[in-house]
Amino acid sequence: MDDSHPFFARRLSRIQLIMLDLAVGLCFGVVAFTMAVNATSLPPWLRFALPFGLGLLLSVRRLWPLPVFCLTLVLAVFAVVSDAIGFAYLAPAYVLYIVALSDKVGPLIPSSAIGGLSLVTLLGLTMAGVPQESAPDWLVHVDKPLMGIAALGGSWTIGRAVHERRHYAAREAERLASQAVIDERLRIAREVHDVVTHSVGLIAIKAGVANHVMSTRPEEAHDALRVIETASRSALVEMRRLLGMLRSTNVPDLVPAPGIEGLEELAAQARLAGIDVKLEVRIGGGGSVGQVSDGDAHDPRDRLPDGVGLSAYRIVQEALTNVAKHAAPARCQVSVVADGKDVKIEVTDDGPGRRTSPSAGTGHGLIGMRERVMMYGGTFEAGSKHGNGFRVFARLPYQEAP
Repeated sequence: MDDSHPFFARRLSRIQLIMLDLAVGLCFGVVAFTMAVNATSLPPWLRFALPFGLGLLLSVRRLWPLPVFCLTLVLAVFAVVSDAIGFAYLAPAYVLYIVALSDKVGPLIPSSAIGGLSLVTLLGLTMAGVPQESAPDWLVHVDKPLMGIAALGGSWTIGRAVHERRHYAAREAERLASQAVIDERLRIAREVHDVVTHSVGLIAIKAGVANHVMSTRPEEAHDALRVIETASRSALVEMRRLLGMLRSTNVPDLVPAPGIEGLEELAAQARLAGIDVKLEVRIGGGGSVGQVSDGDAHDPRDRLPDGVGLSAYRIVQEALTNVAKHAAPARCQVSVVADGKDVKIEVTDDGPGRRTSPSAGTGHGLIGMRERVMMYGGTFEAGSKHGNGFRVFARLPYQEAP
């Protein structure tokens, strides 16, 4: 079955809606004519013109809702009073639904009161039943105007309910779209911050070293420039990937997003910045645990969801960047452990416990790490250890417990 173009779900054009109203109006006219033809009190031409006039007016209810409603209401009252069409009130009720959808007329009329009156009238008619033949003449015929009131009130109430529901749905869609834009901006801000802070921070550190030892230790300056070259190339690759994602609605065919497999490269870059990094990665589930320690190249890419792997990579990257900024030279322990349900990340160092930059400004690294963890409903901790050192811990759940 092909559901690509569902009939009832697709939005009809204005012409199609008018044609649908015309079909309804013709059906109403034919049925009403079967009753009006027996109204001997009316001339023959009026027996034909009255039902089909009411029916044809229904086809233009979307063009002139309020005038068409007033005209059909007058004709319906005449048809009921002349005992030609007993259900003629259905015609103005059908038009009143469109009037109720209008923003101009709708707010001026108390819809709740009208809906309550219609419900009470309908319940009263149902409980009263058919009047006895011995009842007064006005009581015998009062059911028709009361049913007309119930039909018109019900049509108005339904129309206003649909209008308010559409208005609410439009506001909710606008809110969701605005929230999606905000979330995407935050995601891009986190990605750009992580790429720029890590690479540019490493470049700044090594540039300062090169400038300081250029005349006295040229070999060390040469090593620093080599680190700057490597870091700048890595930053260019990631920036191109981010720009490609922004410029295209499709996923760009560039390098894959970094994940757990890139932690060894991060550790190597941190070592170039003067940090003695010990890396331990354990990925496993269901009781089997694989281990990656320092240079061991076990491939865990298929064991973690892409989003979790990227978040773990960015958290470690930002934590190492902070160590390089505030604690280098220092020793650092990086531990990433996944057991099939969540991944635990811990980065500790033995440098100064406080994390304040000598330059003015507010850092967003810890904020970005916390936001990444909160996206998965995990836990995040960051603070000084007892004595010297700083600790960053994050837990990212990616699978519900059985």
